[in-house]
Amino acid sequence: MEKIDNLDRQILEIISQNARIPFKDVAAECGVSRAAIHQRVQRLIDLGVIVGSGYHVNPKSLGYRTCTYVGIKLEKGSMYKNVVAQLEKIPEVVECHFTTGPYTMLTKVYACDNEHLMELLNSKMQEIPGVTATETLISLEQSIKKEIPIKIQKNLADD
Repeated sequence: MEKIDNLDRQILEIISQNARIPFKDVAAECGVSRAAIHQRVQRLIDLGVIVGSGYHVNPKSLGYRTCTYVGIKLEKGSMYKNVVAQLEKIPEVVECHFTTGPYTMLTKVYACDNEHLMELLNSKMQEIPGVTATETLISLEQSIKKEIPIKIQKNLADD
């Protein structure tokens, strides 16, 4: 990945706090032109540094009151990609990670209630070929939700 400089970091810090901020305001805060901001942001998108700018919908507002993490054990780790392809077909599965530790995979799943969760587990997730076991952890409350901090590096020589 291409190196990002302090101006990139400053731009990221500003737009990560308010994705709708006009580029002219970002430019004024950074002391550069609006065109420079536009070019930098586009470059950061192209590099995969910026990966989205949409709205986030609260799952509870759509009736998904149960947030769970489901650890999945696979018959063989090499089955991971096939299992992921099947999990992608389940709309309630919103994240999937290939992990170390007791599970081969860890997924984040939203359900409307415990009955819906049981249906997802028994009729969908546990029926995927290669899945040998699941363990479900229900989140009672999300206490922390934040992005990784963007730090301006001091005393960097210009490249």
